[in-house]
Amino acid sequence: MGDLVGSEWFRLVIGLVIVLAFSQLNALFLVWLERKVAGHIQLRIGPKEVGPFGILQTIVDGIKLVGKELITPLSADRKLFVIAPVLVFMPVLVGFLVLPFGPDLIIRDMNLGVLLIFAFSAFTVLAILAGGWAANNKYALLGAIRSVAQNVAYEIPLLLAALSVVLMVQSMNFGQIVQAQGKIWFIFLQPVAGLIYLICATAETNRAPFDIPEAESELVAGFHTEYSGMRFGLFFLAEYTNMFIVSAVATSLFFGGWHGPFGFALGLPGVVWFLLKTYILIFVIMWVRWTFPRLRFDQLMNFAWKVMIQLALANLIATAAVLKFV
Repeated sequence: MGDLVGSEWFRLVIGLVIVLAFSQLNALFLVWLERKVAGHIQLRIGPKEVGPFGILQTIVDGIKLVGKELITPLSADRKLFVIAPVLVFMPVLVGFLVLPFGPDLIIRDMNLGVLLIFAFSAFTVLAILAGGWAANNKYALLGAIRSVAQNVAYEIPLLLAALSVVLMVQSMNFGQIVQAQGKIWFIFLQPVAGLIYLICATAETNRAPFDIPEAESELVAGFHTEYSGMRFGLFFLAEYTNMFIVSAVATSLFFGGWHGPFGFALGLPGVVWFLLKTYILIFVIMWVRWTFPRLRFDQLMNFAWKVMIQLALANLIATAAVLKFV
């Protein structure tokens, strides 16, 4: 029995159960938080009737979503239509495997943790394309194509920004990257890379002002137009979980991970610092959504190819030069 509890497989199973539970609770909290943030920014109240401060409203909405009928269009590719919502959520869960919530709170401490997260993020794009294609709906297909084009464009500066940090630490292990920020966070050494990462992460998660794939004014709902019930719920769940993942990665790469400000823990456990920074970044992403208008698609693509990629590449070259000659 002792061998089983101490085995790697046991840790993975327990970690998966915790991750599944956390992703559900996290999504419920973030939906409520976004409604409240939107309400206060737009001088409204937000949900307030169900539970104290409307905190139970999301749970009620979730129950309603579970009870809705699962509708499959007659002309859809039935197998792909059913599989796509599952495929879009599964790669997001993989990110939790290597995230360092604390010095000893890592499900699997891998040497290529950074590469693993970015590699599996590509599967999310494929799942979105599969969902838009399988629906056999012109709005869904256009939304899926837009999403693929946007993710391909913004993935490049996102990777270049992360590589600037990897180059400094000379490791893709999240634990080692966080350990290297014990005294000073990398956001102070790599402010350009940090800003590029946050902008591109917002685009990668299809959040406003980069929410062109879900533009309701011309695409109804984009790639998930034909989905109902919990199939739509899985797309929704994946978006909010992905928002947590990109913010947690930013916390690990640029904001010191489980370390407190300037190395001072102030009596708080590392996991508290990690989650506090992550949710502050999520709040900033929500703040941006309800502040800035949606970009046109040509503006969005030009910004990626003509500004972000050149800036990220220049920052990477400058980092390499400084490490080589200074």
